[in-house]
Amino acid sequence: MAAIAAARNRNFNCKGNRRVVATETTQRVHVPCAGAIVQLAFAGAVMLISNQEGRYSRLCSKGKHMAPADPTRRAVLRAEAISKVYRTGSVAVQALQSVDLALQEQEMVVLLGASGSGKSTLLNILGGLDRPSTGRVWFRDQELTTLPDAALTRYRRDNVGFVFQFYNLVPSLTARENVALVTEIAAHPMRPEEALERVGLGQRLNHFPAELSGGEQQRVAIARAIAKRPALLLCDEPTGALDSKTGITVLEALVEVNRALGAATVLITHNAAIQAIADRVIVMADGRISSDSRNPSPVAPAQVSW
Repeated sequence: MAAIAAARNRNFNCKGNRRVVATETTQRVHVPCAGAIVQLAFAGAVMLISNQEGRYSRLCSKGKHMAPADPTRRAVLRAEAISKVYRTGSVAVQALQSVDLALQEQEMVVLLGASGSGKSTLLNILGGLDRPSTGRVWFRDQELTTLPDAALTRYRRDNVGFVFQFYNLVPSLTARENVALVTEIAAHPMRPEEALERVGLGQRLNHFPAELSGGEQQRVAIARAIAKRPALLLCDEPTGALDSKTGITVLEALVEVNRALGAATVLITHNAAIQAIADRVIVMADGRISSDSRNPSPVAPAQVSW
């Protein structure tokens, strides 16, 4: 593919050779970089970078903390009694405990909670990056918890956009080419140029990540996530590495694409001020949803300060 080929043909500011490994469900670019290996894994267009070191109402009735459904919006994703236990030898860590949740189209949900409360674990399960130990998850009418790995990869590739705290851009690719990594494998993508226009970067198409500010790099990451036209947009601390002014710019981009594309959007944050922009606010504690409420009057990101 063109974007992968561009990554292969350009020089990184790194030592050693790089290689591209492709499989039916995953593409990986391995870049030995000054003694540390940077691994870019496109598991259904998810990029992970590391170094060496009718049913909706039934769910509402069961979940005492669940906010009432908006009757004007359709349910996109449902989770019923999901729990997650991580085991290391004889040690078991209960990350989630019997969580019920339903998300609707065009809904902006802010997920709050202390570190270790289960926020990221929940997001990973909803996005198909992990599986619950018990419980069930549906995307529309398809149960995800029974899918084999290849089908779960197709679910991520076709329906889920991910935005992380760190931008995970390929440094040797332009903004346009970073977005094209997704559009070249998505089922019904928008053009990379259109995705970048939607986040206000139409004039920065040919700039490399090193030539962009932190906020601009995060907006490229958002453009990459929305280019597949996802039904679900999952954002894990997207403003965590940004100052407040830049963070507001990123929030404005997220709100704009949420309204324009209609994706159910979940935004994890430790910053309680951000809940003011949400249609719905969920608070987690000790692996459970401790409160789930609707915000009757969401404000524009420009009205938020921290």
